[in-house]
Amino acid sequence: MTGERRAAVLGTPIRHSLSPVLHRAAYAALGLPEWSYEAIEVTEDGLPAFVDELGAEWAGLSLTMPLKRVALEVADSVSALAEATGAANTLVLGPQGRRADNTDVRGIVQALREVGVREIEHAVVLGAGGTAQAALAALAELGSSDPVVLVRDPRRAGGLLAAAERLDVRPAVRGLLTGADTDTEAAARLLGGADVVVSTLPAGAGDALAGARWRPGAAVLDVVYAPWPTALAAGAAVGGCRIASGLDVLLHQAVAQVELMTGLPGPVEAMRTALHAATDTAAR
Repeated sequence: MTGERRAAVLGTPIRHSLSPVLHRAAYAALGLPEWSYEAIEVTEDGLPAFVDELGAEWAGLSLTMPLKRVALEVADSVSALAEATGAANTLVLGPQGRRADNTDVRGIVQALREVGVREIEHAVVLGAGGTAQAALAALAELGSSDPVVLVRDPRRAGGLLAAAERLDVRPAVRGLLTGADTDTEAAARLLGGADVVVSTLPAGAGDALAGARWRPGAAVLDVVYAPWPTALAAGAAVGGCRIASGLDVLLHQAVAQVELMTGLPGPVEAMRTALHAATDTAAR
């Protein structure tokens, strides 16, 4: 590969994104000094014009909130997974145009596999947003087609149910995240019966469930990574669960993006080392 190649992560706010750390570490490990990666503040309204102005040196874009849905609209083609989940976190740019893809699903799958998940009996997902939709796809890949999804208001889970239909999965949506004591107790019982739990809730939103009677050996993935550990993850760890964090998801979705953009195998360990170094420094 010769000549300048550029990539970036877009979103708002974007200043604290760890994506540059991951992608730059990958380029260094792969021997790609001509590749660069930056973080750029872009809004939903600004994305079409931004993409239209990119030159031939651009290889790809990582997309974070709030751009994951509008990314589908600026793409020339959309992967089956991005179409099914209704969101794209990646635009690969090349002679064939702009291709939208979703590597968040792979991030969740690999994060769960790293803590030993090979098959699933009973899965529970917390939340109904875009990350929960990616979680449904990831759980389906791991063999779970009927997870329980705990939400605050089932009437607002339309996007999740639409994604579930496209993915051919059948989640049971229950409105047990209301904060009421009886609902919290019922939600905790469901968590206690699960061998895989994926929380897509914002920081602090799952704290009331930390004291669930966790199933020893269950895998619990909390997509939050700062502050870490969350109360939910800490409670699950005390209960004997295997814990994965949002950093694990971030790592593996970035590995997949590097592969899509460069055509080379993603250097997982080099990227992991850089990510941990960056977060350790930030925590000091």
